[in-house]
Amino acid sequence: MKIKNLRKTIDGIDEKIVGLLNTRAKRILEIGALKNKLKKSIYVPAREQEILNRLNTVNNGPLSKEALAAIYREIMSASLALEKSLVIAFLGPQATFTHLAALKKFGTSVMYLSCKNISDCFAEVEKDNADYGVIPIENSIEGAVSHTLDMLVDSDLKICSQIMLDVAHNLLAKCKKEDIKRIYSKDQVFGQCRIWLESNLPKVDLVEVASTAQAAQIAEKEKNAACIASLWASKEYHLNVIAREIEDSPHNITRFLVVGKFDTEPTGRDKTSIMFSIKDSVGALHDMLVPFKKYKINLTKIESRPCKKRAWDYYFFVDMLGHIKSKNIKKALEELDVKCKFLKVLGSYPLGE
Repeated sequence: MKIKNLRKTIDGIDEKIVGLLNTRAKRILEIGALKNKLKKSIYVPAREQEILNRLNTVNNGPLSKEALAAIYREIMSASLALEKSLVIAFLGPQATFTHLAALKKFGTSVMYLSCKNISDCFAEVEKDNADYGVIPIENSIEGAVSHTLDMLVDSDLKICSQIMLDVAHNLLAKCKKEDIKRIYSKDQVFGQCRIWLESNLPKVDLVEVASTAQAAQIAEKEKNAACIASLWASKEYHLNVIAREIEDSPHNITRFLVVGKFDTEPTGRDKTSIMFSIKDSVGALHDMLVPFKKYKINLTKIESRPCKKRAWDYYFFVDMLGHIKSKNIKKALEELDVKCKFLKVLGSYPLGE
């Protein structure tokens, strides 16, 4: 078959796809009207994950799972925009890794609100200026983001989804490598690139700023300055790529949370996050963990954080497999609540990737 004939076949397929997408969009509008009447959340992570899981089971290729997910990310993004002008707050400015994570989750059809810091991300959602906030929670190399943990203590927002993002750090500048005198980036980023920096630019000053995108903004304007940021930031802020992928570990993944005001329904593959503080006594932490073993709950993470209100008191943040509505998790938390000083469920949400 000639190329011209093959292209005619593709044109016919495209016409059918457009027709089906618009039929799908009409159903989305009907669902959106019902959600508004019932005062339900427009964004439903459980349904989103259900769609992606089902597509994976019927996909026989040659499209990869990742390619299909990217296509449907934009389809679902356009669908969300049809139902409501969704606003997503993120740790900005544009081209931060948090911005990339938000785009990965919500696509390009929704509106984005850049925030100067993590506190502002929470505040914009709490004040209804944004529907959801996207914030970093931990990195596979450097560990937890303490500011996010602190915000989760006092905020009433719920974790409703998570995003895993492969992170590649790049040295960007307008000058040559040998002319660089200062490098700007986030403190966590410097930690993730420590070996490369010590080996290649040991005498250069490292200056911490609030975000990688802010670092790129400074590097764009300041003489003999560079930054460590994403490749997207190099295009956004007109910087040259001096060195690519300078992170010390090739398995550099950052986990982000989506926070909002609505609870998420079970999907069958969920995670629940809680925090608690303990009474000061011998073996107290051990006693807190007993209910989880008793009810065979798999804990995937435990992180301590000092309490800012009382010296030498600590909060413990725990992630576990399962949803808050499951019988075993309910029973374990009931027993935990009796033993600890303070217990808060931060949210249940789909495991996703």
